[in-house]
Amino acid sequence: MTNSLSVVIHPAEISGARRHETQSELAAGLLATAAHISPKYFYDAMGSILFEAICELPEYYPTRTEAEIFTRHMSEMAQVIGAGATLIDLGAGNCAKAASLFTHLHPQQYVPIDISVDHLHESVARLQQRFPHIEMTPLGLDFSRQWFLPDEVRSDKRVFFYPGSSIGNFDQDHALAFLRQLRASCDIDGGILIGVDLIKDQAILDAAYDDALGLTSAFNLNCLRHVNRILGSNFDVQQWRHLGFFNAQLGRIEMHLQALADVVVTWPGGARNFSEGERIHTENSYKYTIPAFLHLLEQAGFGNARSWNDPLNWFSVIYAHAV
Repeated sequence: MTNSLSVVIHPAEISGARRHETQSELAAGLLATAAHISPKYFYDAMGSILFEAICELPEYYPTRTEAEIFTRHMSEMAQVIGAGATLIDLGAGNCAKAASLFTHLHPQQYVPIDISVDHLHESVARLQQRFPHIEMTPLGLDFSRQWFLPDEVRSDKRVFFYPGSSIGNFDQDHALAFLRQLRASCDIDGGILIGVDLIKDQAILDAAYDDALGLTSAFNLNCLRHVNRILGSNFDVQQWRHLGFFNAQLGRIEMHLQALADVVVTWPGGARNFSEGERIHTENSYKYTIPAFLHLLEQAGFGNARSWNDPLNWFSVIYAHAV
């Protein structure tokens, strides 16, 4: 057990080469025929706070619906998973979701991972005070890139925790590759506990990603400020508006930023003219049926799955063993 907290940062994350790679990635996305920004750039300190607020909105059902599933079925989940796991929390944010499991799962080690290092450190410092008997090893890394778990992470009984249907941010091929990487990072005593958003009425989906209060709009627009800091660009958020809607043909929510007028965006070494109405694609969130997602898990090397749903079948929490 350790009570001394320091965020373990992937060495490449702090190198000048990685910063240049990040800037090149952003520039390439902005210059692409269909301009895009990865959703990982939502999560600077302000973005993390805004997302926490979004999770409290009445329209944003995933968080509360998933929480209800955990509340109703946690004892059964704990029996299936067992105590003493190395609980690896992917995209941990404020760590609240994982913390709600501690009294049932009794993990030996908690490994929260998040791209927002400062926010992660503050969250884990508070959590360690509540659970001083649990070893906590926060990791600041970007798991949308190639990544590894350092030696500080116990190798036995690794359980990857990926709530909130964040897997929906990946298209089918990338979701499979990501799940396969998780499988390669655990032995047969490990597994995955994952939240999956299910296909439902389009009006419910649209409202969840374009709320009346405008928090999702602020969250989407804030990524432009984050890009400005990283890339040195001159985005003016007042020249853009948020779009969020369900694309039924592709089975996914899409989020975009749309130019309100002709806009010229510049950054060191590059520029792009955006015409009025032109969009920057910032996020996809794929929705699944349970059979389709179980098939995806099987392709990745997970099996013997158990699923728990809410009464309306809007959301599912699935635990699958490494096989």
